[in-house]
Amino acid sequence: MLTVFSSKHLLHHGSELKDGAITPSFENPQRAETILARVQSTGLGEIIGEREFDRSCYIAAHSERYVTFLENAWTEWTATGKTHDALPLVWPVRDLAIDQEPGFIDGKLGFYAMDAGAPITAGTWKAVRSSANVALTAMETIINGGHSAFALCRPPGHHAAREYMGGYCYLNNAAIAAERCLSRGAKRVAVLDVDFHHGNGTQNIFYDRANVFFVSLHGDPHVSYPYFSGFAHEQGIDQGTGFTANYPLAKGTGWDRYREALKNALDRIVTYKPDFLIVSLGVDTFEDDPISHFRLTSEDFLRMGEQIASIRTPTLFVMEGGYMVDEIGINAVNTLQGFENNP
Repeated sequence: MLTVFSSKHLLHHGSELKDGAITPSFENPQRAETILARVQSTGLGEIIGEREFDRSCYIAAHSERYVTFLENAWTEWTATGKTHDALPLVWPVRDLAIDQEPGFIDGKLGFYAMDAGAPITAGTWKAVRSSANVALTAMETIINGGHSAFALCRPPGHHAAREYMGGYCYLNNAAIAAERCLSRGAKRVAVLDVDFHHGNGTQNIFYDRANVFFVSLHGDPHVSYPYFSGFAHEQGIDQGTGFTANYPLAKGTGWDRYREALKNALDRIVTYKPDFLIVSLGVDTFEDDPISHFRLTSEDFLRMGEQIASIRTPTLFVMEGGYMVDEIGINAVNTLQGFENNP
């Protein structure tokens, strides 16, 4: 399987507000480096760098003003004399104004963020843009006739919505890749999110549309981040009604229950008949992940890949979460090898 990777991800690593403390982010550069090393050591396939794409590709999934914010946030932040990571100060909740973009960077950070887990640093925009380009490059190889590819994206993207960042995510790589498919003539695209955390951003972008079927298996939001999305009753609105499917799973879910939900999700994708499948590949469903609570083993990821391959659809894997760094490479590549072993 072809892998697309960029070392520009090293430009980004910051801090986050978690458990009442400012600490180095769990989403760190070693994650991608460990996966890359595993891709190389297993001989998974060719590794190439990313192509450059126009910013219009990002605006296809996001808004002009949000992309402009990401481009300029660090400059605006440092213009106030600050040199540390930029994190939000206040959020427009409940009855506060939610439509008017503030004119000052402190307000903008809260306006465009869902949490304090997506810091802006000096290198964030370059890394984020490169991550999106990695997904677009990999998607292009499939659009042009390839059967599968792996976009080793970092930072991840599935919590990034049309107009907000959060959960370590800034641009939604999977959604940007889906929009690229549609712009190149695809009629229907399915996005399958197997990250432990609900892909709220991807859902937000496609919630009122029928040309992208979004399916997510994740921890029950009653007890799992992001808490406010991913419930089973969320099925889309307007033209998108019925084209979102959420599978919230209980704490401690192991392979038997997960396999059942995955089979049901894949059956629905087959019925949808997509031209392309995009998999938001998070491996934080692993039993030892430090910020999640499912019980999948490394061997289970092989089985997951086999199941995904069984629907015989051109497939792009886009890297999302997974925070047990010692095993992240094994688990991500096991999924890809399982897919490859079921042609």
